[in-house]
Parts: sequence; structure tokens; C-alpha cells
Amino acid sequence: MLIRRIKKEDNKNVEKIIRDVLTEFGGNREGLAWADPELSYLSEVYKKENTAYWVAEKDGKLVGGCGIGPVEGAEGVCELQKMYFLEESRGTGVAGQMIEKALDFASNYYDKCYLETLSNMKAANRFYQKHGFHKIDKPILDSEHYACDVWYIKDLK
Repeated sequence: MLIRRIKKEDNKNVEKIIRDVLTEFGGNREGLAWADPELSYLSEVYKKENTAYWVAEKDGKLVGGCGIGPVEGAEGVCELQKMYFLEESRGTGVAGQMIEKALDFASNYYDKCYLETLSNMKAANRFYQKHGFHKIDKPILDSEHYACDVWYIKDLK
């Protein structure tokens, strides 16, 4: 599988992947990435030097993606954002490759990486723990993703 930076022409497909996966896990509601207004133009959102979004492509078809962006109000902390993969790509190792790429990138700009998720995404929770994230009791700041019920943090330095 090819892992590369998002391009403008990927926006529609990435939005569909995110919405499809959220629907699969009951996350098609307010308080989650489902309601994020920027879902339609992620290639524009991740243009700053300290941000990035990658997509995974298999045989010309996008199967997943993830991003890194700052946590506004928490100095030195980034967030692993919008990491979603279609069922067909889960278990292939591509998510592991992508998170390593994302965390390597993040370590150039940040000291810690934070993420928010749902408890019913059991495989994702195991995946994050396997990759060195530690569960915390509450979000580090209030966010628009108030429906998330699990939070993690990882030291990057």
C-alpha cells in the first residue's frame, strides 16, 4: 500500500471513509468528527508546517487516513486526528505504518501526542495502546468532540 500526503482531489473520498467508519461504530452524530465542518476540505486544513494528513492507497483506491495537528491551548501537544480505515484494510499493517509516520512527523514539532476516541472502537483502543499511548481519565481540554469517551496521550521525546 502507498502512504502519501493528502491532495485536494482526495478530499471527497477521505470524507466518505471517515463518515462510513463513524457510521459503522455509531459515531454519525454531533460531538464527534462527523460534525466537523472541515471534513470536506482536509487537504486545506493540513497545509501548515506543523500539520499533516496522510492517506493510504491500495490499487488506486483510498482505504484510510490520519492527521497530526496542534491542540490549541496546550503548548507542545499535538493530536492524532481523524485516523480511520475501511474494514478491508484493517489488519493489513498499514495503520501501523501510518501511525509511525505520523508520530515521527509529530516528534519534530511537539512533545506529546493526544487523541480522543470511542470505547466501542475496541480494536482501535488496543491499537493505540500497542503504539505507546496511555489512557487518561479526561480530555486535556474541552473540545468540540464532547461525545468521545476515551482519551490517550503519548510522550514523543
